[in-house]
Amino acid sequence: MTGAGSGIGRACAAALAAAGAAVHAVDRDAEAVHAVAAAVGGTAHVADLADPGAVAALPRAVDVLVNNAGFQHVAPLAAFPLDRFDLMQRVMVTAPLQLMQQSLPHMQKRGWGRIVNVSSVHGLRASANKAGYVAAKHALEGLSKVAAIEGAPHGVTSNCVNPGYVRTPLVERQLDDLAAAGAEDPLATVLLDRTPVKRLLEPGEVAAAVLWLCGPGSGFVTGSSLTLDGGWTAT
Repeated sequence: MTGAGSGIGRACAAALAAAGAAVHAVDRDAEAVHAVAAAVGGTAHVADLADPGAVAALPRAVDVLVNNAGFQHVAPLAAFPLDRFDLMQRVMVTAPLQLMQQSLPHMQKRGWGRIVNVSSVHGLRASANKAGYVAAKHALEGLSKVAAIEGAPHGVTSNCVNPGYVRTPLVERQLDDLAAAGAEDPLATVLLDRTPVKRLLEPGEVAAAVLWLCGPGSGFVTGSSLTLDGGWTAT
């Protein structure tokens, strides 16, 4: 479980542990990931996913892989910092690829496995000023589909979950930044403007979807993108 230190990752770690999983919690924030691991009875791994060497040191014999780690950077496309763009791709595309490469042999040998990629509504839709995030999430969608096709003969599924705006520290920081920039009621006028359901999604709701994709009733669901967006993509 990557990005397990807070938000969606923390909620997923708790849900999977409650369902009986032995959770390997991964995050670059040492204090946060150790706290999560202690709370769910799992194992903490402090790792910066931008470092291929750190990813290579993570456990390989896992039955369920949840790629969740990510971050946001907002800037106009013409001025988007190339180093930031590159870092976002390494964390949200290259690291999930490397983790799939490491875990798929074990899953295939066992004849069962689950890969869940926490994408975003931005894996299906674009927004201005989010070139790095939108590009990374679109790439993750394609990577997930390839894993689904290659994993199918071996009982391995691969899917994305696509949340809209979730009540996480990342989104709360966006709200603070928008307010500081002069936006009036940024939750309603910016974040939820295109969303018919006028509230933030809770991390536990995303965790419930992840858990379902790992459960016994979802074996025929693979290569899919499960939207949790309050109707955003329907508009």
